Amino acid sequence: MAHHRRPALPRLMHGLAVLAAALLLSACTPRQLILGQLADELAAQGQASETDLELARDAAPYHLKLSEAVLRAQPGHAGLAAATAAGFTQYAYAFVAFEADRLDATDARAADSLRRRAARLYQRGRDHALAALEARQPGFAATLAQPGAALRLEADDIPLAYWGAAAWGGLISLSKDAPDTVADLPLAIRLAEHAWRTDPGFGDGMLASLMGSFEVARPGGSPARAAELFDDAIRLSGGRSAGAWVAKAEGIAQPAGDKAAFVALLQQALAVPDAAGSPHALANEVMRRRARWLLGNADDLF
Repeated sequence: MAHHRRPALPRLMHGLAVLAAALLLSACTPRQLILGQLADELAAQGQASETDLELARDAAPYHLKLSEAVLRAQPGHAGLAAATAAGFTQYAYAFVAFEADRLDATDARAADSLRRRAARLYQRGRDHALAALEARQPGFAATLAQPGAALRLEADDIPLAYWGAAAWGGLISLSKDAPDTVADLPLAIRLAEHAWRTDPGFGDGMLASLMGSFEVARPGGSPARAAELFDDAIRLSGGRSAGAWVAKAEGIAQPAGDKAAFVALLQQALAVPDAAGSPHALANEVMRRRARWLLGNADDLF
């Protein structure tokens, strides 16, 4: 029997109802049990389906602030830490950095301000993920900083490593004038690589796509290897990820000056269908919106 996930906002309201009921019972219920239940509920939000971008944008700030508050009281909750890191990363990309891109041609000052805000949000997401990994494995950051050092990642660590690396990559991409931040690129790549070696199929191709983007970004990176990784992402998603097509368009076709391939890849992204209740529905809608914007500006990009 198919299970239908509740939309994100009703799930959030349900979580708040759980908290309210728990507080009424707090005289006889341990506080940590209450917080643990709410942490579980908030962590599950990241798996909820949603296609209304405006609803998602409006609900996200309160949800993120609540998640941070609960996470401070439950620092060892890996699921909530990963969901919080994901939330900040997705919000920065979908609603802040993208708006900056759209404003570039008409208001460069506003676009710059939005990019600085997006960078702060990416950093916040990264820091939540790295703090959780450090709590789970004391000395994690020091080991990560050593090239060639072996990092052991458990299954619960992979979402943290993925979102930590993705947020780090987003931060670096918006920090061209901050050499110390850009210098962290090898660390972000190393974090993604450790996750890749543990679970290359993570996220139905999301990790493969991130690896492709890092391959394009790193000095001396191989476009051919990046293209293979983007193709892996498309294959692993079963063709259900619009993001994989957009990533290949921006990471391979655009730098190569291949407008025909760029347009074809973006059209593939627009054609990606969403199954009912798909956990990728919101991400796909975000990427379809970007694909439409890129297609509308293709003449200026080539």
